[in-house]
Amino acid sequence: MVPYFDYPCPDCRTTNDLHETDCRFAGTSWAEIEKAYVDIVAVLSADPRPEAAVRDAVDGDWGSIHAAALSLLRDEYRVYEVGSDGTEGDDAANRVRAEDGDLALTSPEQRHEHLSQPDRDPLRTIYREGSVPGCHDNAVFAMIAYYEMVGFSWRETKEKVVEWLHESGTWSRGGFEEASPEELVTSKRHVYEEGYGWKEKATAAKRVIDRRT
Repeated sequence: MVPYFDYPCPDCRTTNDLHETDCRFAGTSWAEIEKAYVDIVAVLSADPRPEAAVRDAVDGDWGSIHAAALSLLRDEYRVYEVGSDGTEGDDAANRVRAEDGDLALTSPEQRHEHLSQPDRDPLRTIYREGSVPGCHDNAVFAMIAYYEMVGFSWRETKEKVVEWLHESGTWSRGGFEEASPEELVTSKRHVYEEGYGWKEKATAAKRVIDRRT
């Protein structure tokens, strides 16, 4: 498994036995959730294979926890479908032949490159259009929270957000109290360390950006 992954609950993302009250896996132990991820990764570590073959190879019953864990692994691009993103059938990470449609573990290099640019809204709009005065706090918050969630280190997160501030034109639009993008991102380090979610902030920022563009 790539670094910085804590086997979160696929629904509420807790990494202990205390689920959110409305979590569909409330009452499920974290050890059971962790096992579901490990079951899947262990199978794919041997070789890429179709999803049906992954289910068949998992020791024990394939249940809703396994299905949800696999869905999250795919959403976070820790597992990918061979051929779905231009990759060839020769899976370099596993050093074996893989057919289009097989599931395979993503290498750290593949994942880093793929997730550097958010490709789903509302983050996609924030990343491509940049922030505007009136939503800077929400937009920067969301970008930092996104990179933390998908497993970037703090150093990588800071570099990516500073780069985004420059390349998207966000910093040049003004509206910041800080003297530099580096100072701005550093002042938001608590967002990274506390592991806040990004969706609410990103959605709010996108609404403002959509009105201005």
